[in-house]
Amino acid sequence: MALQSNLSHSDEKPNIMERMGGALAEWSEKWFPDAYVFACFAVVIVTIAALAMGRSPMQIGVDFGANYWSLVPFTMQMAFVIISGYVVAMSAPVHRLIEKLAEVPKTAKGAVAFVAFFAMVASLLSWGFSLIFSGVLIKEVSKRVKDVDYRAMGAAGYLGLGSIWALGLSSSAALQMATKSSIPAALYKISGVIPLSQTIFTWQSGVMVIVLITLSVTICYFSAPDGKHSKTADSAGIQYGDNGIIVGKPTRPGEKPEYSPVLTIIIVVLGALYLIDVISKKGPIAALDLNTYNLLFLLLGMILHKSPRAFLNACAKAVPATGSVLIQFPIYAGIFGILMGSGLNEVLMNFFVSVSNGHTFAPIVGVYSAILGFLLPSGGAKWVVEAPYILSAAQQLHFNMGWVVQIYNAAEALPNFINPFWMLPLMGVMGVKARDLAGFSFLQLIFHAPVVLIMVWLLGYTMQYVPPIMM
Repeated sequence: MALQSNLSHSDEKPNIMERMGGALAEWSEKWFPDAYVFACFAVVIVTIAALAMGRSPMQIGVDFGANYWSLVPFTMQMAFVIISGYVVAMSAPVHRLIEKLAEVPKTAKGAVAFVAFFAMVASLLSWGFSLIFSGVLIKEVSKRVKDVDYRAMGAAGYLGLGSIWALGLSSSAALQMATKSSIPAALYKISGVIPLSQTIFTWQSGVMVIVLITLSVTICYFSAPDGKHSKTADSAGIQYGDNGIIVGKPTRPGEKPEYSPVLTIIIVVLGALYLIDVISKKGPIAALDLNTYNLLFLLLGMILHKSPRAFLNACAKAVPATGSVLIQFPIYAGIFGILMGSGLNEVLMNFFVSVSNGHTFAPIVGVYSAILGFLLPSGGAKWVVEAPYILSAAQQLHFNMGWVVQIYNAAEALPNFINPFWMLPLMGVMGVKARDLAGFSFLQLIFHAPVVLIMVWLLGYTMQYVPPIMM
């Protein structure tokens, strides 16, 4: 009896959550494709649909090519979300904070749940910051908790993108609809400007955030393998090297300004004066559009790195993570062109109006947004494709368009759990592949999908219709 009582938890049979997570992880390691393939499939599907509607191949090609570069400003804004988030996360003060946080968890299960919580909280500030912050936190925790499963830990670090990032300050759809210059003209005629006070800053959105954080952390804790059942980074041959920013010292007189904080201070002061002016004129909520948001994070990164050289070194490390955004967003713009040129958007709008009413519209939009997200793994670019007919249908049904944005935000994040596109920055920091994370992420999806759909449906009853705001 004494011997039996001394058996560690690692010798116990894995619980059902652990077995599910492990089985899904093994499946994803074998079968998971690259993110670019998803975008290509979306082009094929939309092209076939346009052909079926009588559009000629030449017309479809013109629709695709004429719109290919239409999202260039928005593409750069999204790239800068990644760059600014990376720069802030890799600054010395934030890195020291991460090292302190990494000392807290003591067990494998506790470590996975701990990373999940901070990944989601960080994603409310910036999804770009969350991915890098989580990646560095995972590396530091792994150095201290030796038996932690790297696949479960990586999936936990990715939870911000799979659950609540779009309900936070870097919500692509919400920020785009609050920024007149970022809204395509055809979409603006339908919706006008939708301020953040009608989207991410509603109490209904806050309720979803709290529920989803609680759900995610609980799943992480009970599904994480423990002891001998875990697959550690060392056992997988993964070496977590130093990912810090090396600054060095000037070697010639011409380099001295690069290492002085003077130039940084001047730029930060000028940027801060601009932000003060914008906020004083528009108010803190109305002023928070994509341009203001990115400038704020870049200025914060500059001041945290102090010298121009340190800031530039951080930017150089961040830029490779933007490659997929720069390549794939124009494809989504082309898809938008095919949808609009062929009239598919109107067909879809009429479909939603025909099958929906004030009671069923929210869950139907949620299911559709989640399904479409498997083909278009981009919160902002997919919103441009989806918004024209979704908001048109909402307007005809007199359904709150701000809540439509939040339905989209909550549901659109669901396919991120198993879509590799937004895993790329985190994978770069961790040195892993999407297939390593997708199994435990899929487990989260199984629980999140019904909870999200139920919440957007029930909370939708508390929202009132607001006419479009034309500026």
